Order: sequence, then C-alpha cells, then structure tokens
Amino acid sequence: MKPDLFEAPDYYNLDDLLSEEHKLVRDAARDWVKRDVSPIIEDAAQKAEFPKSIIGGLAEIGAFGPYIPEEYGGAGLDQISYGLIMQEIERGDSGVRSTASVQSSLVMYPIWKYGSEEQRQKYLPKLASGEWMGSFGLTEPDHGSNPGGMTTNFKDVGDHYLLNGAKLWISNSPFCDVAVVWAKNEEGRIHGLIVERGMEGFSTPETHNKWSLRASATGELIFQDVKVPKENLLPNKSGLGAPLGCLDSARYGIAWGAIGAAMDCYDTALRYAKERIQFGKPIGAFQLQQKKLAEMITEITKAQLLAFRLGQLKNEDKATSAQISMAKRNNVEIAIKIAREARQILGGMGITGEYSIMRHMMNLESVITYEGTHDIHLLITGLDITGLNAFK
Repeated sequence: MKPDLFEAPDYYNLDDLLSEEHKLVRDAARDWVKRDVSPIIEDAAQKAEFPKSIIGGLAEIGAFGPYIPEEYGGAGLDQISYGLIMQEIERGDSGVRSTASVQSSLVMYPIWKYGSEEQRQKYLPKLASGEWMGSFGLTEPDHGSNPGGMTTNFKDVGDHYLLNGAKLWISNSPFCDVAVVWAKNEEGRIHGLIVERGMEGFSTPETHNKWSLRASATGELIFQDVKVPKENLLPNKSGLGAPLGCLDSARYGIAWGAIGAAMDCYDTALRYAKERIQFGKPIGAFQLQQKKLAEMITEITKAQLLAFRLGQLKNEDKATSAQISMAKRNNVEIAIKIAREARQILGGMGITGEYSIMRHMMNLESVITYEGTHDIHLLITGLDITGLNAFK
C-alpha cells in the first residue's frame, strides 16, 4: 500500500476564514482518512465490499449527525463543520461519504426535524454512535426524478399501519437497522415511517455488479404487508416537501464532498506531473499539462468559495433549495472533469488501483446522478431564475 501523501490545496487561503473549531474538526477527519481509510479502500473497492470496520471511526470523528444537538448524541457542530467532514471523507472515497451522508442527512435529520421527542430519544443516540445504521427509502424502480409519483403505500388497519412497496438504489440498505421510508397514505399524502430490521415482510436485498461506489453497500427496501407501529410515523411534517428537505441537507453535504474527490485527483496529478520524466524533463514542465493543472486548481478554488458561502447561508438558515442545487451540480461537475483530466496526466497508470483517480472517476458517475441528476439541478436553477416550470 502506497503512503497517503495528500496535501490539500488552498489557493485562496480559505483556512483564514475558518474558525479554530472548523480546522480541528477537519484535521481530525483528514487524519482519520489517512490512517483508517486510505490503506484499505482500494482493496474494498476491488472486492466490491463496504468496510464495516470503519463505522466506529466515522462515529468518532462526528460524521454521523455532526449538526445534531448533543442531547441526542450528535456533535452539535455548525454546517461548515459538517461540510468539511464530508469533504475529507469523500477525499478518501465517495462511497464512504455516502454512508455518512445517508446516516446524517437522510435518517437522523428527518427524525430530528420531523420526529417526536420519543423517536429522537430512541433512535438518534444509537445512530450517532454507529450502533445502529440507517437507510432512506424514497427512490423507486419506476420513480426517480419524479418521487411524487411513488406507489409505496400504507394503510391504517387499526392498531398499526400495513406498508407495501419497494425502494431501489438505497445506500446502506443491506446492513441497515432502521429505514426512514416515504410512502403514501390512503388519501395519497406522503409520510415518513421508521421501519426496523426484523419487522416481518421487510427485506433488503443487495445490488451487485456495480462499476461505481463499489466500496459502498447498495440495495433495495422491500415491504410486503409490513406491520409498522403507529408510533413510528414521523408526526411533524408530511407531503413531498418533507423528503425534499432531507435531500437539501444531503445535497449540501455532497457539494462539499465532491470537492474532496476533486482535491485528491488534483493532488495526485500534480505530484505525478512533477515526478514523471519524459523527453528529459518532468511532464509538469510542458504547457498542456500545466494548462490542465491550472484549470483544476481554478475550478477547485471556485467550488471551495461556493461551498463556504453556502455554509454561511446554511448557518444563518438562509440557504434556499435552489442555491443548494447549484452548488451540488457545479461541484460534482467540476470534480468529474478534474478526475478525467487527472487520469490523462497519469497516462496508463491512471487506470490502475495504485492510484485513486479511476476509483474517484467511477464513483462520481453515481454522485452526479443521485440526490438529483445533473439535468434536474439545472432545471431547478432555471425555474428559480425564470419562474417558469420546465418539469411539466
């Protein structure tokens, strides 16, 4: 295993804008990735296995619900700290960041925001510690970008609900202990339900043969007459806006996380360009390679500024869904372009597992699609600036 020599680029001295707490949180996550993720992640990706051994470490660095109040087991950090943690984890691997994002923004967030006090006390501390792992059930086999068309449903049968349906492309599903599932009631209103492992009729088959997010566990959530206790309904918000609020938090984390993948590809390419000798000098001395590297650091810097300002807005509770969409779309786009350019700088070595670039490139093909596709985010921005709905 090659040593992890990563040095984070900071061309505009953004560290000067961070608090001491921000830097401590980020550095703890960075050190953990170097020590516990980098040495094992290539092997995990080659084997298409999620390394469950890292769950405890994710909890220790505060990656599960960083912004959840301490009374519920969270770290009580601000939104910029959350973003920095996601950046560092995705620098290691997008799939590992997906595991943390789902746990934080798609499971803990709705229980905290939409759940009862009893639900918060029961679930959040165990999710924060990693004792329980969660998944989020919104996407269905026939309903991805149109989640409002979902067919998963539940009926009131007296002392409990009866849940039927299926969800697809669900991170963490094969090993989740709980799932926050979105389903329609008999009136067609969308509600969130907490489904627990072991409930009869609830199964989580794993999705295999992925070329992307290979070190992340993906699967289905299948419900066949699952009896869900009535106290497991999230009481404080319903309608499509409820799951979309969760997606806002997850998309915000992705906007930071993608920067981490981009930084890793850039750092790898820069180091290689200084060391690789062709025609008697380092390839970094050639104009076309310098063009690639200069464009990479420019785009990373712009993405960093975008994410930082968005974090400030999130801290002030002013960030709009459209602003979050813009950052998610832009930052994933620049990351995937940087990965491709970095691969070219490394030539043939760029496709091997000896370097992280090809793994990042494949992972980002999923990241550019999930939590809202690239095209959907463009339309969200288009709707916001024109007031005209292109979705219908």
